[in-house]
Amino acid sequence: MLIRFSIENWMSFQAKATFSLIASRERQHGERIPKIGKLKLGVLPVAAVYGGNASGKTNLFKALHFAKGLIVKGTQPYSLIAVDSFRLGNAQKIDQPVHFEFELLINETIYAFSFSVNRKNILEEKLVHISGNSEKTLYHRVSGEPNFDSSLKSNQSLLFAFKGTRDNQLFLTNSVSQKIDAFKPVYEWFKDTLELIAPDSRFELFEQFLDEGHPLYTTMNKMLSQLDTGISHLGGEEILFENLPLPEPIKMKLREELAENTTVRLLAEPMNERFVVTRKNGELISKKLVTYHLNSDGSETKFDMRQESDGSQRVIDLLPAFLELSAAQSKKVYVIDEADRSLHTLLIRRLLEDYLSKCSHNSRSQLLFTTHNVLLMDQDLLRRDEMWIAERNAHGVSSLLSFSEYKDVRYDKDIRKSYLQGRLGGIPHILLQSSHIEGSD
Repeated sequence: MLIRFSIENWMSFQAKATFSLIASRERQHGERIPKIGKLKLGVLPVAAVYGGNASGKTNLFKALHFAKGLIVKGTQPYSLIAVDSFRLGNAQKIDQPVHFEFELLINETIYAFSFSVNRKNILEEKLVHISGNSEKTLYHRVSGEPNFDSSLKSNQSLLFAFKGTRDNQLFLTNSVSQKIDAFKPVYEWFKDTLELIAPDSRFELFEQFLDEGHPLYTTMNKMLSQLDTGISHLGGEEILFENLPLPEPIKMKLREELAENTTVRLLAEPMNERFVVTRKNGELISKKLVTYHLNSDGSETKFDMRQESDGSQRVIDLLPAFLELSAAQSKKVYVIDEADRSLHTLLIRRLLEDYLSKCSHNSRSQLLFTTHNVLLMDQDLLRRDEMWIAERNAHGVSSLLSFSEYKDVRYDKDIRKSYLQGRLGGIPHILLQSSHIEGSD
């Protein structure tokens, strides 16, 4: 789980901004708050971030995307790091480093991982193990030294890996690439647990709809028919690999590089068709994602995905994520930018309600999302500490604030009314007058 995340000098976040998922003392919906063992810590299973256009919501999402990419994919030798620092302040500060801090719950252990980076170098990197009231710094990379904890100083493999870590590379990333397991749980959290879905993401997990043996296959198709999409179920239509509408260089790469029992997802533009290609027994097997609709006589008609509405396609985008979050023993953390894009309010609310109904003290999954949908700003659905505001001031600087930090936001208050009246911030500052829109004599 993500316990806390801080950024500084990233895009519109000039000053340090902290996004905390630690539950406050309020009792509302307390039965669904995960409890972290001996630490007596409650961690929120959900958080919604509101705010006007250009308030910083998406910049928060992009920060997580950047951090995951830097950790998991790493960098190439001599390449620049794609940092995007705050650019509206003093010109001398534009090249100041970007700073990231994470507190993560991984297998009931808390780690704090942080790094400072500019376009050329990793300037500082630190990994801390937190247990109860004690903290142990596993390593602190600064001034060219690893500063290992005493329990790690004699580990020659770690010393060798550190010496081989480039200036533009995280030591965490390089240690895992060198097959050192000491810090692997943190790396794997970013690689396998943290999932990011952008507004234009398409069918990130759609191959689950093609596999009848997948544990969620039946549930996904059942819910799909219940969400008023008109789709009875999805499936895969086999198609000859040679007939895939893909450029020949891509086909050649698949023939040469796709490993046995490996599956890849493919998008065919501009028709917006989705395919999976799997190598089995040396052969390339390809399938196309298609939808089925019921006719009045009970028979089915097949449609291509491009024939479905944006709303139906968005449901297909998100449904596997919500069901995976709700699965027993799930530890996934999904971050969805503009979760309600192209979705009816009642539909996204149904998905949220279904997920939250499965949350308990023993849950370890998490859903974080940005939205403009004020009808979800309901204390019957979300706690005050689960609702956040991203606000941008006159100098272009973004900040984050939880509703629980407002003294006048009581548990029985109509938050939507206060928000839309501008009392809580996070709404656009519209300067255009109605007369300019309507025209004048």
